[in-house]
Amino acid sequence: MSEDDGDVMVVSLTTEVREAGVSNVGMQIWDEMTAGVGFWGTLRPLIAVALAIVPFLFLGQHFNRKHRKSFDFFFLQIPLSFTLILWIGLYVWSIFDAWRDSSIIVADNSGP
Repeated sequence: MSEDDGDVMVVSLTTEVREAGVSNVGMQIWDEMTAGVGFWGTLRPLIAVALAIVPFLFLGQHFNRKHRKSFDFFFLQIPLSFTLILWIGLYVWSIFDAWRDSSIIVADNSGP
């Protein structure tokens, strides 16, 4: 029997070296504050949550362009409204789901 050599993967990390200066310090602080995804990438999940908090409409899913999911949640809430506990569960889940989907969109768009 022969041994499998396998594939070799080489990973190279590059770092951007900036010279010391007032503008470069400001840019570095901005990158640290926004986690490298920029202003919109930082705010997108927060806006999705703020819209998802509006009850009955599931606007957070529409904001994330998940229109089918929003309509499904909207029509699912009709029978669940008869049992208030299940409707509250759907409402809380939709807020979490809007935040998660928005975070995934930001992560996918910020990659190299």
